[in-house]
Amino acid sequence: MPILSKVLRGDFIESIHVAYGVAVDENGAVVYATGDPHYLTCIRSSCKPFQASASVKSGAIDAAGFSEDEIALMCASHNGEDIHVKTAQSMLKKLGFTQDDYCCGIHAPYDTESHHTLIRSDKEATPLHNNCSGKHAGMLALCKHLEADPTDYIGKDHSVQKAIFNQIMGYTGLEKLSTAIDGCSAPTPFLTLSIIAGMFQKLASGNYPELDRLYNAMSNHPYLIGGRETFDTDFITAMNGKAVCKVGGEAIRGFGIRKEDGTVLGVVVKVLDGNLRALGSASMAFLNQIELLTNEDNEALKRYREPILKNHRKIEVGKISSAIDY
Repeated sequence: MPILSKVLRGDFIESIHVAYGVAVDENGAVVYATGDPHYLTCIRSSCKPFQASASVKSGAIDAAGFSEDEIALMCASHNGEDIHVKTAQSMLKKLGFTQDDYCCGIHAPYDTESHHTLIRSDKEATPLHNNCSGKHAGMLALCKHLEADPTDYIGKDHSVQKAIFNQIMGYTGLEKLSTAIDGCSAPTPFLTLSIIAGMFQKLASGNYPELDRLYNAMSNHPYLIGGRETFDTDFITAMNGKAVCKVGGEAIRGFGIRKEDGTVLGVVVKVLDGNLRALGSASMAFLNQIELLTNEDNEALKRYREPILKNHRKIEVGKISSAIDY
């Protein structure tokens, strides 16, 4: 019984996206699943808080003097808005590095207004606009702290990545990680959905000082995590300390949720065909199915429950509606 995200044009179903959702408790036990909890997938940028944890635990971010908003940017897939660029610049300045030291590559800002501002100013995008620039500043901080060569800090055998792998293996209980290359050129693991959900349970658990610090940074600075009109920013803002989430490429998102009864759940939702347009609606359907959102939460996030589809003239042509398929 997976989540079905039905793409409606008018009153008719035009397309369907299939998603799996998994929730685990503090023991790592699956408490609810739609689809296969052992489904193997790439965690992509949903891994960023756990990659950042190596820099936090080692003392690298304190040595660098990073502020809490800069710590939040380490966990971000940001829009490339001015606030994100300036925060990344500040991090590099504290480290004594420049954007030329980045290995993340360049892409235009995801935020349309920010992209148009660059074009009007006749300026080129830089690595600072890359959605992963905060994550890479965190990796460079760890590199400096380890007194390692920064030339190829994204290499799988580099001491930075080995420190990150050790952190992830500690959170997952795995003795070996299978990895591939992410969009920003850093290694990224393949894990089962239940393991990914378990990682997010730990992020919100309060039992790991380095993760707790990252959870608080994400909660206190949600705009740094995504930006204008992004699910992650809007969700973290609406939850007001009760939960954080982190999206990843190919339509995956993890959630760490602190319930009113004091228990903590880890949740992951993955759209199988990798289409991000269905992820927000599928996430809302799953979270509501297991009663993790209040009426107030749903009202604040209503634009994601059934996203309206518009054509190029801004005429409403349909919507995306998601529900568990029984």
